[in-house]
Amino acid sequence: MNFLFAIFSQARRNLLLTWRSQILSLTTIILSVLIFSFFYLVYTNALNAGKRLGDDLRLIVYLDEEPNPELQKQYQYKIVKFDEVERIEFISSEQAYERFKRQLDNNQDVLADIPQDFLPPSIEIYPVRSLDALSRIKRFSDYLQTLPGVLKVQYGREWVERFYAFIELLRIVVLLSGSLLILTTTFMMGHTIRLTLLTRKKEIELLQLVGASNSYIRMPFFLEGALLGLVGSIAGLGALYMLFNWIELRFATSAMLGMWSFNFFTLPTMALVVALSVVLCSCGSYLSTRRIANL
Repeated sequence: MNFLFAIFSQARRNLLLTWRSQILSLTTIILSVLIFSFFYLVYTNALNAGKRLGDDLRLIVYLDEEPNPELQKQYQYKIVKFDEVERIEFISSEQAYERFKRQLDNNQDVLADIPQDFLPPSIEIYPVRSLDALSRIKRFSDYLQTLPGVLKVQYGREWVERFYAFIELLRIVVLLSGSLLILTTTFMMGHTIRLTLLTRKKEIELLQLVGASNSYIRMPFFLEGALLGLVGSIAGLGALYMLFNWIELRFATSAMLGMWSFNFFTLPTMALVVALSVVLCSCGSYLSTRRIANL
């Protein structure tokens, strides 16, 4: 108990003696966590939005003639063999005509002199609902185009490719911001502890002379780093939460927010961010005590 009390007392004393550099380190940690968490939040919500968009995703394969039951089985076999799908629907020319007629609603009279088989038969393929399906859909479309009797394959190519490119860009930004979090927290914590060690070098040498163990000398600095990591990460997540609520209130009537629901981090995710920050700051403190004090 006395050992722990002494450790906490020394950590408190270090924080008070070097409060200016501690505030600088704390601000850096808060900004690093805020930047990383912001882009990670956007990334996770974009993934969820992609899954919801995938609910209506389908490939329409237009055929040159109506497939008989045997040919339909062959199409189904070749489609499922290439990739997993949720369901396959064969649409005849008459069914396509009736669907088109219903879409016209009050303007159905424009079809008065048009034969009911003027639309080509088609196959509607619904991929498995996942963001990964968006990345494979172009290859799937190219494969379907090679099947016999296929005139054209349509799947909303432009928005799928643009959305997937956006997801890839976000992934890179998250990795870069994560690297920034690791580098800044470790470096700033190490720099702060290094300054504290230099200002207390004589005191540390005196403690070593009177028989203080290396653990006793290191622990206050290790605790100092962990505490700054804890406070900085919680403050960074708190700032992000306030920013998230402000954006929700500011753009509550926006068409995008009305179409998609954006969610904040779950408790396990927030706990993971806090734990990561504490570990990084503790590692920075530990490395500094080893290099500078030769402990």
